[in-house]
Amino acid sequence: MPPLEHILVVNAVLFAIGAMGVLTRRNAVLILLSVELMLNAVSLNMVAFAVYGHVDFGNITGVIFAFFIIVIAAAEVALALGIVVRTFRNRATANVDEVNLLKW
Repeated sequence: MPPLEHILVVNAVLFAIGAMGVLTRRNAVLILLSVELMLNAVSLNMVAFAVYGHVDFGNITGVIFAFFIIVIAAAEVALALGIVVRTFRNRATANVDEVNLLKW
């Protein structure tokens, strides 16, 4: 099993790639994919801390947190993809710079 530091470095790289995707992309679907990548990095961190945190196998707190993160990510994708599809049908674009439907 690899050391915890290696896993944390991989998760930090995944989170950085996701954050860079959120900050630089203009397409709403690619932004959603980047957010999912960030959530997966956090979920892997929770599992890594659960595995390496305690010697006994009765503590599954990190795995439970990772499960809730996955459930929340699935709900977020379902809701956000519905919004993106609806705005694409109305405006014929998925670029977040061109969509101003939610402004007052």
